[in-house]
Amino acid sequence: MPLFEMPLSELKSYRGINPRPHDFDEYWDRALDEMRKTPEEVELVPSSFSAPFADCYDLYFQGVGGARIHALYLRPQNTSTPHPAVLHFHGYTGNSGDWTDKLPYAAAGFSVFALDCRGQGGSSEDPGGVTGTTYRGHIIRGLDGDPDRLLYRQIFLDAARLAAIAMSFDDVDETRVGATGGSQGGALTVACAALEPRIARLAPAFPFLSDYRRVWEMDLAKQAYEELTYYFKMFDPRHEREDEIFTKLGYIDIQHLAGRIRGTVLWGMGLMDQVCPPSSQFAAYNKISSPKDLVLYPDFGHENLPRFQDSIYQFMMELRR
Repeated sequence: MPLFEMPLSELKSYRGINPRPHDFDEYWDRALDEMRKTPEEVELVPSSFSAPFADCYDLYFQGVGGARIHALYLRPQNTSTPHPAVLHFHGYTGNSGDWTDKLPYAAAGFSVFALDCRGQGGSSEDPGGVTGTTYRGHIIRGLDGDPDRLLYRQIFLDAARLAAIAMSFDDVDETRVGATGGSQGGALTVACAALEPRIARLAPAFPFLSDYRRVWEMDLAKQAYEELTYYFKMFDPRHEREDEIFTKLGYIDIQHLAGRIRGTVLWGMGLMDQVCPPSSQFAAYNKISSPKDLVLYPDFGHENLPRFQDSIYQFMMELRR
């Protein structure tokens, strides 16, 4: 292992150091109740993009807090009903991507749903309304107010709602739905499968949003996590609220959600990752009690992991039965 990280033997038993709020379970039960009470208001708009074997739609639905959320939706033609589905989640600040990225799954008879995270690079709305700063990042958005207004709480719920909507479609088999994504998309894969435990298979790559305090103590609150550094420098320069801040971040720490997962897991990790360090990922991975497999790339960082997308594809194809 590189010098910036603990040995692999220790990583395999590492359980994380970021605090877990005492009311964590109640917090997420309350959040899910709010989501379920929010009308879905699903709308399908045919896309100008076409494929010879799939119908393509812009899908819109209502998220908590009044946000209108967008996703790409591809429905395969001439396939069995009900059929499997796969959800795609994108990286931080990105968007749902091109239609063509999803065609291999549609060609294999999967419905495909790809979320645009609210307030990022896609078409989903972010109505705002939090107390305090929104400077340079979504991790800290809402950190000064009621934890029920944390932006990532709402984004996690958007992911879970998209899964529930996909499972409600008559042509989708709710028992054969998978989820995948890298970095932020990996975090949303974990959060989605935790909050919607009917997700049968999940394949995250180097997930973000885990074990914030560990990332901070490693001096890796840079790049994706850099807003933590800005927040302390600008709003708590003497770290007088450090315990309070990391405890509040614990509500949106995927390691504390991971124990809720019931699906089968395929997890990809680069051991040289200094954006989402291995220990922060192991903090979540080690809490998963469902069947799981970890694919390690010793020389790779936060980057494309060769052939891992192929492995994910084969992993999801098992949902075809």
